[in-house]
Amino acid sequence: MHADPSLSAKYLLLDSRVVASSENVKLALGRVEKEPANPLFVEDKPWEVRFDNLYANVLYDGEKRVYRAWYCPFILDEVTANTPPEEREGKPYRPGKREMGVCYAESTDGIHWEKPELGIVEFAGSTANNLVMRHIHGTGVWRDGHDSDPGRRYKAFAQGGVATSPDGLHWEPFQACPEIEAQGDTHNNAFWFQENARYVGITRLWEDNQRIVGRTESTDYERWSKAVEVLRGSQAVQPYAMPVFRHANVWLGLVMMYDTTTDVVDCELAWSPDTVRWTRVCPGSPLIPRGQEGSFDSGCIYAAACPVILPNEVRLYYGGSDGPHSGWRAGALGLARLRPDGFAGLSTIEAGPPGTIVTEPFLCSGKHLYVTADAQGGVVRVALGGSGVPGLENCVPISGNVTNAPIMWPGSHDLGPYLGKQVTLRFELEAATLYAFGFGD
Repeated sequence: MHADPSLSAKYLLLDSRVVASSENVKLALGRVEKEPANPLFVEDKPWEVRFDNLYANVLYDGEKRVYRAWYCPFILDEVTANTPPEEREGKPYRPGKREMGVCYAESTDGIHWEKPELGIVEFAGSTANNLVMRHIHGTGVWRDGHDSDPGRRYKAFAQGGVATSPDGLHWEPFQACPEIEAQGDTHNNAFWFQENARYVGITRLWEDNQRIVGRTESTDYERWSKAVEVLRGSQAVQPYAMPVFRHANVWLGLVMMYDTTTDVVDCELAWSPDTVRWTRVCPGSPLIPRGQEGSFDSGCIYAAACPVILPNEVRLYYGGSDGPHSGWRAGALGLARLRPDGFAGLSTIEAGPPGTIVTEPFLCSGKHLYVTADAQGGVVRVALGGSGVPGLENCVPISGNVTNAPIMWPGSHDLGPYLGKQVTLRFELEAATLYAFGFGD
């Protein structure tokens, strides 16, 4: 594993625009490892009656050196509160009067969490709780580095509208945005799209009794466009929620797929070049698998918005529950880990011949080529060519699992002669998976 260099461009192999042709390889999801300390926190406060889908939002605050989480339990759920666990056997869960809120938790290591008494929001006659908002549903919370107004540094995107805050704890009154015209009963989320100079919101639409992912835009986070469809499944398996984030040169979505027949929810992966056109990666295969029967996450998985990207790993926080979506279930916060850039990659077919990947032409924008791959017990090689480029063959093979490892060619110290030129890469893989490559100094 290598230190993360300063890359001028990075490309993920899950992006179909990258590959011109390939042989004997297949797209495969990365393999997550669940945190042994799971579950990280559970429903243990009077205002955490039912975590339900949790709709967690987790980020790492580099200035304060803490992990911050906003999550959305039902703080009132009369049926759950009035039905002891011993009386639930054989009785269907039929939700009645409910209210969702937003709670806050903090951690120095992302594993051990505290729920501080904030003294901000009243619940049952007291403010000794970790609530930051009430009467708000399906809330995505994020830190906006684009907005120059420090009073709007933190933003919330929820069912029917938005809210802003200077610190993520003290929030301005909720602002309704009926012009979005979306049902929005999901984990709504929003982000700044730098290239398009506008905010994008991801929400839910309904059509033909189907849940559909909707998308809306705003230039000021106050007035929004009517939401339009960007992803749907089928009557049997429907997208329930989709937190979206930027990684390398693409947008990725953690799409929760609800199986209406089995009443369970799986977290899958999707990608997009522009947040409008979406493609599911390995449809039907979960990125974060549900746990074994009896585990805290055996029933439903709802990924948090959004992954925490660290130099040595990707942290995928999620809400897990031990029962079906429409039934009685207890919820908790969990954590699954991925290797860096390890969302999905092109992998050699087991017991097959070596694989080859030929890329589309790319601008050589750095003096070195770096690759991220799993090649323990295997090999990755790469050749360089292109129009007007003499080409480089016979590179020093890469073996082992590497992140941003420099490719070396004997007799050639760097790619200086190729800077500013269009180059094509030809990868050869033996018992390996290639996740990403990039150019840098």
